[in-house]
Amino acid sequence: MNSVTSLSSLTAYLLLSVCLLASRTSGSSSLWGKKVHFRHRPCVWQLHPDTVVPPLQNLSVCMLLRRSYETEWTAFVYKAPGSQRVELGLKGTGSQLVVLLFGHEWSLDLRLKVQQWFSVCLTWSGRSSRLRVFLNGTLRSEAFLENAQQHLAENGTLTLGVSHYVDASGAVQVENGNNLLGEISQFRMWASEWSEEELRKRTCADGDVVSWDLRQWKHDCLPENDYNLHCAWSFFKIKMESSLSQTNQQGNCSGSLTNITRNWLESIFPYGISISSVSVVSPSSSLTCNVQRPQESITVSPTACRKCFSSEADIVVDPAESVQVVQADVTKKLRWTFSNGAFLLTAEPNSIRVLPVESSSSPVTTQAPTSVSFVEADVYLRVKLKLNFNGTATKPEKIIEQWLKEKLEARGTTLVWNVVIVDGALRNAERIDVQLRFHEQLRQYTCDFHVQDYSTNHVEEIKSFIKATLMSNNETGSDVIQTTALTLKQIYPQNCLEDLTETLYGDYFWPESTALQTQMMECQKPSSQRASRLCELHLENDTTSWAQPDMKNCSPLGSISDLENLNVTTENAAEVVDVIQALINATLGNATQLPPSELNTVVEKLNQVVNVTTVTPALGNNIIHVFSDILISGTDMAPVAVSVLNLTDKMGNKMEFPNESLSLTAPSVALSMIDVNREGFNGLTFRVVSKSSIQKPNVLVNQSYEGKPISEANATISLPSTLYNFLSPGERNKTRVQFQFYGTQDLFQDPQTANASSHSNLMLNSYIVSASINGSHVSNLINDERVVITLRHQKAKQDDDNVQCVFWDFQKNGGRGGWSNVGCETRPLSPYQTTCLCEHLTHFALLLDVSRAPISEADSHILTIISYIGCGISAIFLGITLLTYLAFEKLRRDYPSKILINLSAALLGLNLLFLLDSWLSSFSNYSLCIITAVALHYFLLASFTWMALEAVHMYFALVKVFNTYVPAYILKFCAVGWGVPLVLVSLVLAINKNAYGNVETTAPAAEGTFTNQFCWIKDDTYFYVTVVAFTLLVLLCNVSIFVVVLRKIWKMSGNKKVSSTSSRSAMKDLRAVASLTVLLGLTWIIGFVSLGEAKESMMYLFTIFNSLQGFFVFLFHCLMKENVQKQWRMYLCCGALRLTKRSDWNATAGGPSRKENLINSSFSVNTSSLRNTSKNDISTEHHKGP
Repeated sequence: MNSVTSLSSLTAYLLLSVCLLASRTSGSSSLWGKKVHFRHRPCVWQLHPDTVVPPLQNLSVCMLLRRSYETEWTAFVYKAPGSQRVELGLKGTGSQLVVLLFGHEWSLDLRLKVQQWFSVCLTWSGRSSRLRVFLNGTLRSEAFLENAQQHLAENGTLTLGVSHYVDASGAVQVENGNNLLGEISQFRMWASEWSEEELRKRTCADGDVVSWDLRQWKHDCLPENDYNLHCAWSFFKIKMESSLSQTNQQGNCSGSLTNITRNWLESIFPYGISISSVSVVSPSSSLTCNVQRPQESITVSPTACRKCFSSEADIVVDPAESVQVVQADVTKKLRWTFSNGAFLLTAEPNSIRVLPVESSSSPVTTQAPTSVSFVEADVYLRVKLKLNFNGTATKPEKIIEQWLKEKLEARGTTLVWNVVIVDGALRNAERIDVQLRFHEQLRQYTCDFHVQDYSTNHVEEIKSFIKATLMSNNETGSDVIQTTALTLKQIYPQNCLEDLTETLYGDYFWPESTALQTQMMECQKPSSQRASRLCELHLENDTTSWAQPDMKNCSPLGSISDLENLNVTTENAAEVVDVIQALINATLGNATQLPPSELNTVVEKLNQVVNVTTVTPALGNNIIHVFSDILISGTDMAPVAVSVLNLTDKMGNKMEFPNESLSLTAPSVALSMIDVNREGFNGLTFRVVSKSSIQKPNVLVNQSYEGKPISEANATISLPSTLYNFLSPGERNKTRVQFQFYGTQDLFQDPQTANASSHSNLMLNSYIVSASINGSHVSNLINDERVVITLRHQKAKQDDDNVQCVFWDFQKNGGRGGWSNVGCETRPLSPYQTTCLCEHLTHFALLLDVSRAPISEADSHILTIISYIGCGISAIFLGITLLTYLAFEKLRRDYPSKILINLSAALLGLNLLFLLDSWLSSFSNYSLCIITAVALHYFLLASFTWMALEAVHMYFALVKVFNTYVPAYILKFCAVGWGVPLVLVSLVLAINKNAYGNVETTAPAAEGTFTNQFCWIKDDTYFYVTVVAFTLLVLLCNVSIFVVVLRKIWKMSGNKKVSSTSSRSAMKDLRAVASLTVLLGLTWIIGFVSLGEAKESMMYLFTIFNSLQGFFVFLFHCLMKENVQKQWRMYLCCGALRLTKRSDWNATAGGPSRKENLINSSFSVNTSSLRNTSKNDISTEHHKGP
């Protein structure tokens, strides 16, 4: 008997295995709740070749589309087999939507904004030749196409996001062009033309031709989850293949497969899901049992009821649930093996498909215990633990919270909420760790939090997991967390009941939700976005309540002008600010500025908000962001400037916050408040660092007086301790001190300063900073009582510039305000900073008198470009020069060539470092910047030193010394040429290494000014001594020698003309002089004589000549030299241009006399009198030029 039973079980097992292997489908996955993201990297989503597309006389296509950039795009393209014509497609531009149908294009003036989801549907009726386009469920266009093809070609190729073609091998290839940069989801196709109402009924239904299922798509990039793509639906169809097998237990298994399947489904589906219909398709017409039954009655017997069959079922979910949630939960339940005692029912996992479909017949509700819900109830636990924290972290609370979430949320089905950590006792302890003993702080903490677990595990298993995870010792880096006590309590929070909220964004009905569940609803405007609302679980009493709706993605149903009729109350004040922010974003999205009437309305409503309600940090932060957006837009703020400044001041004084201080920042705006006590008041310092007017500034408030300026700060204001007289007396009485920062001058428009509508020579050259003491008018401060303000220049101060410290006088210009310097003393610190000593508190800034500006910003920008281009060219040709002289040994035998090689190396290093300096300084690495500045300084000094040595050598060879032997001549020159700069740079580093560093320059940019960092000498003293003075000394020496050499040459030239031995043209003489000028660096003199009216022209000449000095070295001393040309022609040329090596090199050395050669060589002088005449060097070699 046992053997028979075993054989029966084995047979059932084998049959089940065969059934499972016989499934015609493999691993599958629904794409609902997912999207395809098309980025710059090609991504091809192609309709799978096995998907059958019949010839469609009528069709409907729907998809969700979101563009990421304002570029031309292609949503999808369908082509007939073997044809390049587009049968059906959708593409567009920034302002148009183009439908492709049967080779024709139809353009619509519909703009799909970027970063917004849009639902786009196309329908076609072949009978009436009618094409319709629906956008977000609304019919937007209809056209009747004449002579149009009546049906869509069957079994074509379809791609998403790109156009395509089919190559000779039948493979689909991407057509490069207007590919989509964005996202696509829920692409579906039906074989019917749906109306607007019918499409609305199929919002979440899958297509009957093409569905949003991975089985129907072939792709080379994975889909991405997007939980915002929430689509709640009630109607689903289940398709699956099942296996029926007998168990060992004898019993009556007779009955129809349809009823068996229905009983199976009803037993596993809980209350809230109903079975509408069930149908079964079996390979044979019936299942044969031991007792013969009529054919119409499909029966099952204990010995023969083993069968594979397919089945379909229509189900209804009430209330509607997200498609992906239903699919996941139903699939999970169907994968469980079902037994009724007599047989086993098993669904092949890979065959299960749960498809959202259009509405079917009325559902039949399954009766089940009311305690069972469609989605199994989550488990909620209240956790309380005590732990010891052993470590040196400054903020252990953050580390503990991070540890809790990382540990408990690691397995993916547990969430940690509402963590509250309370600091316990503090004591010192010794900790032994791997034979190391050290002294640390041991802190004790108590932690309370909620845990939500949505796995199917039993609650005791969940508790065991939490205990095992938290009770073990845990190390996070150098810190150790040890749990000493743990309490777990299961809680049963109530649901948040359905609720209707009436807002300026529309009316929203929120369905009943479980604790910690976030409900998503479609915004009324725009419908492509979602509003959300969380059912909060409160840690204080484990109760639930609705949080405020999150409407940030929705747009208000109105305009700014509609706010005039809005009554601001304490209850709706926060919402009013949110609405104003949303309306401003919408207005500025379609226009560059706010109209004056709407600006007045905004300021008036924000004033009412501040007046009627308590200003919280969150509310205050939203208000300054509103002002920030308006300021950045460039809206004319002059009419409301005084109101805005008074409003921000009043808001800062009314704001309530738990700590002593609070700072709020937004692009171009910062507001800091601090409550101080008169007793023990040591002064205050407010410092701001702002990289750009469109970025948030960094703010620091220090409760002490700091008189020393910080170079990196854009604005610093320091209040001395002597201001305690203006504070309220008494230990418990605190006074509010407020600081403000503005990164734009739009609120401070003085007709006397330079702007777009005036030609004043005064311009604002700093950001604006202010300070005030609530309830006090601070003025008439003297000596040490004065307020110290240090401001950074937006434009570096030149020698002739005049900088003034000014304050904003609200009484000037008829009450509209203006800048005044009364009561402020100006103390310049550097070209980049100025300190002001003022006798009162208000808004401060710097004015720059640009009437004596040495050069305009436009010219400065052009000169910078010329410098970089010239240095780049010079670096290339200096490299060629060095390679030429180093490659050909005959070129570097004499001293002038060796000196030229060293000079070229120094100039090449100078040019390369200049080109790389700004890039290296951008790393903001202190050590790297000092190294760069030192290297740049060194190569600059080395270049001028070798220019001087060129002059000295020329003087020795031509004027002073003849036939004199100088031992180690070049070695001595190298010691001076490379050693003197090294000594100077080393002295600067030894005395003050901080003399090197970042030197910032400013240039005009689209958003105010652009700061360019450059690693160079910061200290003016070192700059003038080691650069200016050294350069001037070298140039004076070189000019003197240049004059002497010219006189010598002219004398020699006169003698030659008298003897009539040779003749020389004026052009050759001019070329020789130019060659010497470049070699001796005499063009640098232009920088010292750039004065007066011709200064700009001289600066252009200075920049062009000196940035191209390396190119001129190549031109005169490489390209135009005859011996260099011969070496090039011998080794680098071919054909008729090539010279044979039999050319007598000595021909260049013989011939003319020494003094004659001086003239013909562009002053590359003969140096035989200075050479060491050894046995190996017995012939005198001359350095002859062209």
